[in-house]
Amino acid sequence: MASPVVGVPHLGALRNGWSILHLQIGISALFVVGLIVSVVFFSSRKPQLDTDSGILSYLKFVYATFLKPHGSHGHGSQQLALESFYKTQASVYDATRKRLLRGREDMLGLLAAQLKFKLAKNEGHSGKPIWVDIGGGTGYYNSYNIEAMASFVPVASFFEHVYLVDLSPSLCDIARQRFARLGWKNVSVVCQDAGAFRLPPPHINDDMFDSIQDAKADLVTMSYSLSMIPDYYGVVDSLVSLLSPTGTIGVCDFYVQSIVDVAGRNYTGGAFNRHVNWLGRAFWRAWFDADRVGLEPARRDYLEYRFGTILSASDRNYLLGGIPYYIFVGCQKDICTKLASLDSKEAVEKLDAAFTESPYLSPANHQRELSKAVEKSIPEIRSKAYESAIINLSSNLPLPSSFYQHHHWRICYDDLLPKYTQFRNEYIYAFTWEDPRVDHRLLNIKETDVILAITSAGDNILDYLQSSPKRIHAVDLNPNQNHLLELKVAGFSALSYRDFWNIFGEGKHPNFRELLVSQLSPHLSSQAFQYWLDHTNVFTSTSGMGLYETGGSGHAIRMVRYISKVFGLRRHMGDLCNAETLNEQREIWPRIRRILLHRFLNWAVVGTEWFAWKAAGVPPPQRNMIIDDYLERNGLAGGIKSSREVGGLAVRDYVVDTLDPVVKDTLLSNDNYFYHLCLQGKYSRSCHPTYLTPKAHMKLSAPDAFDGLRIHTDEINEVIARITPGTLTIAVVMDSMDWFDPSGEAAGTQAKAFNIALQMGGRILLRSASIKPWYIAVFEKNGFCAHRVGVRFPGSCIDRVNMYASTWICTKTTEVSPFSAKRCISPTLSRRTTSSSSSTVEDLEI
Repeated sequence: MASPVVGVPHLGALRNGWSILHLQIGISALFVVGLIVSVVFFSSRKPQLDTDSGILSYLKFVYATFLKPHGSHGHGSQQLALESFYKTQASVYDATRKRLLRGREDMLGLLAAQLKFKLAKNEGHSGKPIWVDIGGGTGYYNSYNIEAMASFVPVASFFEHVYLVDLSPSLCDIARQRFARLGWKNVSVVCQDAGAFRLPPPHINDDMFDSIQDAKADLVTMSYSLSMIPDYYGVVDSLVSLLSPTGTIGVCDFYVQSIVDVAGRNYTGGAFNRHVNWLGRAFWRAWFDADRVGLEPARRDYLEYRFGTILSASDRNYLLGGIPYYIFVGCQKDICTKLASLDSKEAVEKLDAAFTESPYLSPANHQRELSKAVEKSIPEIRSKAYESAIINLSSNLPLPSSFYQHHHWRICYDDLLPKYTQFRNEYIYAFTWEDPRVDHRLLNIKETDVILAITSAGDNILDYLQSSPKRIHAVDLNPNQNHLLELKVAGFSALSYRDFWNIFGEGKHPNFRELLVSQLSPHLSSQAFQYWLDHTNVFTSTSGMGLYETGGSGHAIRMVRYISKVFGLRRHMGDLCNAETLNEQREIWPRIRRILLHRFLNWAVVGTEWFAWKAAGVPPPQRNMIIDDYLERNGLAGGIKSSREVGGLAVRDYVVDTLDPVVKDTLLSNDNYFYHLCLQGKYSRSCHPTYLTPKAHMKLSAPDAFDGLRIHTDEINEVIARITPGTLTIAVVMDSMDWFDPSGEAAGTQAKAFNIALQMGGRILLRSASIKPWYIAVFEKNGFCAHRVGVRFPGSCIDRVNMYASTWICTKTTEVSPFSAKRCISPTLSRRTTSSSSSTVEDLEI
């Protein structure tokens, strides 16, 4: 019977609830008592029982960490407190920490990669590096830092000397025994407070004594020790003095933090996965406080304040309920030593010139040039990165993380802004729907060209770079699209062709995580590294097809695979992709076409607005352009555009006009890699983009191959507004203009901005889903002459993609002023081929 009062539980239910609660409490109490009895029993056994192995190690650890009362708690020295905490568990410390203290191996791998990169580039210390490990514990191979580092570099020969500094005598004794057994003569164990430790002076002659400065470390590490140091401010300050100007610091530790704590900080290297919810913050702080382990946010905050961030990552250890931990790789926050001995202000000026296409002005000439700009009322062009850097320098804050990278490809951005968080950590396109073969024929890229292009998946950016232009500005509002381009660029810079092919040709690599940490990380920005560390499953998952089934475009590929499985088309699709001639391909196509282009499937899926946007990346304004062309072509102008039936018919006709000519005129087995990828979920050795060839890999693996690349995470208008007027020669905007609302002013604003940024004769290459896009007139009103250089007639194939109805080149012929604009006469149609694209959401005005 239901309770007579709504919302009030029945008395019997309350009794049952209390009974269950009492039962749970009783079971928990029995577990704790049993655990204590087991530990005491096995600890009192004779020595022949190995209590430091297997499950017994973990029982002893749990007792010592969570149940055993600690001496000197609340009074006495930190050393006594640490000794009380560690003495019971010192012998099992190594056996338990590998799984419980995650992230240290990753930190060491990152640091080893940084050191090897610097040695290869002759940056920093001229001889062997000196390493100081603070709170180094027992130095065990798979648990603590020094011996674990041997997995990445030969410790005995790579380092000049290694100092393990720890305040616990018990742990130091075990470490000394271990290193003595290993025979490592260049490792010293120092039982001392971290804040008081100083490197011993080098061996020198007496007459050289006066010129000797304090010795400096090239590498300083702390793993799960910063959280156990009460006076962490003093210790972090001492590390600044201990670290050499070109040195690297690595920290791995527990933390709890709210995203609110880091809002507005542009120097933390990104906020990805950093937020810990209120319950987690309260629970973990209280839990660890019982063992004098401090998880307050200020520890990580102060570390990031005192050092520049190279890489930063936040993660969870789910073995014990999702304990938050972080990895920090940093350097001295003054970048003067990283950029040709310039002071920080000059270094920022030099980088800013590369971001904005402005000439770098030395301090002697800068004031004179600025005066000239003032006289002509021309504002000085500055990038957003420059503005952020100047604010930080004036406030004694570290610079944005991007300034501390080894490469300056990626320009800094605030990843907490809503215009970036709207993408929910997902890219839309895992591959680019542009035919670069046609791009090269139309644009004839030269070494003097300065190009601005939409990033998308980065494939065509890499293709353009093979022509060695002076500069390419890759622009995308979606940070994750730029993360994908960064990963590809890092792959060229660090990986062999075989590994590169597995990742981007096959879309999978079982060792991707190891490659990310040990080889790719020195070539990635902090945000990109965090993103891919959290998405390693894209390449390592044993299910699915890997990279090309992820992102928004992955929905379409998965749907095609699902349909092929349900309707028994998998074999036919394989035959289509392996056909050796066009005639053979044309014979196979009808067996697939009758399913893929079936009217019911089109009505239920393909013709819907959801599929158009989520899977195909077609926004509503572009879909409306397709419908408009359909209505005009069929004499139905003025019909009801919003009708689902009309929209579905228009989209179906568009798909038919796209796919039928592709199968008729292009060979999927060795030339049309776009549709080969869609049907197979990966590229083949005979059918793939140019950037995946061994020749391209050799060219783009050169040390200076990407010196001209700048990756902007912003709207196009924001980027071109901060580029020196008249410096761009080419802009490739894909089909982004299709995304604008015809009733708005965004298209006109962008056309004017391009007119200012392009030099006279500069060109814009664009594609459209419409044969006669409405915005061409807008370009003509703003100083451009527009030529349609490609058009897709029914039954014809405009290029290997054949996805768009027309292609245009708009050439700047007139400087636009507020009072005049010159129109040009639209040219006649051309049957020249061009390329097509699925643009990204980066060009929407937020």
